[in-house]
Amino acid sequence: MIHSSPLPEITVPKTLLTPYVLQRAESLANEPALVEGASGRTVTYGEFAAQVKALAGGLKARGFGKGDVLAIMAPNLPEYAVAFHGTAWAGGTVTTINPTYTAHEVKHQLKDSGACLLVTISMFLPVAREAVQGTGVEEVFTIDPSDASPLTALMGEPLEAQAEVATDDVVALPYSSGTTGLSKGVMLTHRNLVANLVQCTAMLPVEEGETMLSFLPFFHIYGMQVLMNNALAAGGKVVTMPRFDLEQFLQLVQDHKVARAYVAPPIVLAMAKHPLVDKYDLSSLQSVFSGAAPLGAELAEEAGARLGCEVVQGYGMTELSPVSHATPQGMFKPGTIGILTPSTDCRIVDPETGKDLGLNEDGEIWVRGPQVMAGYLNNPEATAATIDEDGWLHTGDVGHVDEDSHFTIVDRLKELIKYKGFQVPPAELEALLVTHPSVADAAVIGIPDPEAGELPKAFIALKKDVSLTAEEIQQFIADQVAHYKQIRLVEFVSEIPKSASGKILRRLLRDQST
Repeated sequence: MIHSSPLPEITVPKTLLTPYVLQRAESLANEPALVEGASGRTVTYGEFAAQVKALAGGLKARGFGKGDVLAIMAPNLPEYAVAFHGTAWAGGTVTTINPTYTAHEVKHQLKDSGACLLVTISMFLPVAREAVQGTGVEEVFTIDPSDASPLTALMGEPLEAQAEVATDDVVALPYSSGTTGLSKGVMLTHRNLVANLVQCTAMLPVEEGETMLSFLPFFHIYGMQVLMNNALAAGGKVVTMPRFDLEQFLQLVQDHKVARAYVAPPIVLAMAKHPLVDKYDLSSLQSVFSGAAPLGAELAEEAGARLGCEVVQGYGMTELSPVSHATPQGMFKPGTIGILTPSTDCRIVDPETGKDLGLNEDGEIWVRGPQVMAGYLNNPEATAATIDEDGWLHTGDVGHVDEDSHFTIVDRLKELIKYKGFQVPPAELEALLVTHPSVADAAVIGIPDPEAGELPKAFIALKKDVSLTAEEIQQFIADQVAHYKQIRLVEFVSEIPKSASGKILRRLLRDQST
């Protein structure tokens, strides 16, 4: 049984991403497009468009164009959008890198993506310089002053017309953690991203001049699309925060009279329980939209009661550009991820038999629509395992749909751990753990946590006649991975339970941890 959105079908315009995002830049030339939250520094739509075109012109003069990749490793700043869209306007591809990555993780992405230029900030310059060694990156630029070349040095004579590329060419290459090995490059085309912006507009419209408070990172597909691109295309005002700070967040909501806040579950928890919330006037809030990880119905209702507005959630993934399900205003149903976005189809499939299931029956969620990625870069096997011959993307998440066309997520087939909205691949941590000279075997699972969503927990089987503390294990991992991938809990066991084929029986480990 194929489920479709109850909302009208959309028409995907035949346009490239940046012309679509800049569609209001001329008429709103003197209006604020991007505001640095901490300082109030403002870039108008006219200035933004001019900087995008100047960067594109400078890139073209260097010979950069279709097929070339520029990497951005930076926090949310107005210049992030300039670097992103200047690259796209020049016909290139942007790969977005988590700035908390270690040099080893950054290097993997730079090499795999084939990046030839890297834009970062001075704080991350040492990591960047270490990471580019042995890659194809020719030069590193920084947004703020440093001893590296400034981003402005990349700018040149404005490129007035968008470089000629096809709508099916890849424009964004974010990386998504898999259940095995290192992260994979998700190939998102101009058409993918434009389609999802149109779909989002039908469900979560942004008013012209509306403030979109943006602390969710632009390197993550949620921040990149739902906040940065969606707001700019609609003529909104993007207020950037380089990292989440509750007090600053509340102050900016009050100062800018934010109507719709886009957050992740840990922020919903703070909004429900933190005493600071009572010190600010949040009466402008009409809705709080949570994504990136599951949100419990009770917590959503508690936060909503305190704030006097709906606290709803949606669903998506990097491979879906990212939104496939969301809750339009007035359609809130506790515990659900909302309804399908327009022009999106969905099936609920029994993972054992491959047969479609009925209403309120739990199965794997499959999605098909114009927002489905082109595939994984350099990885046809992983692509074939995720998208079948009929174009259905197998999400790996288990859920059901009810008689009101609302979907609910109940479990995950995939083993990814969601820590504060970030994906933590157990296989990567397990591969590192067994390199420790005292470790015989290891397994990692996610343990439910009200604040983080899930905490990565390691089960360690030691070699004979050796001793090791939990703290030593945690430090061993902390030295090698980004902060969100770190082991939060450790349990020593005599052996790791495995199936006859050698697969770790994570369900047994979860059961003994409850």
